[in-house]
Amino acid sequence: MLTDSMIAEQLRRSSHEFRSVEEAHHRLDLELIDLQKRHVLTPAEEQSKRHLQKEKLAKKDKMAELMRVYREHDLQAAPR
Repeated sequence: MLTDSMIAEQLRRSSHEFRSVEEAHHRLDLELIDLQKRHVLTPAEEQSKRHLQKEKLAKKDKMAELMRVYREHDLQAAPR
């Protein structure tokens, strides 16, 4: 049985969509880290932070979905 990290590595090599979503997730993470370094956020920055967090979570959900589909396909293709 493939682990999540094995599936992620396979998808990095074979799926442009997965790589693109993963890169966007990483980029959003860096933006959030930058915002969190500030001691005080303006209301606009707080709103931006919430938006980035939602977007990052959506990317994470998309990666999980792609991994789930890959796992299901792998299980169906496995000999019984």
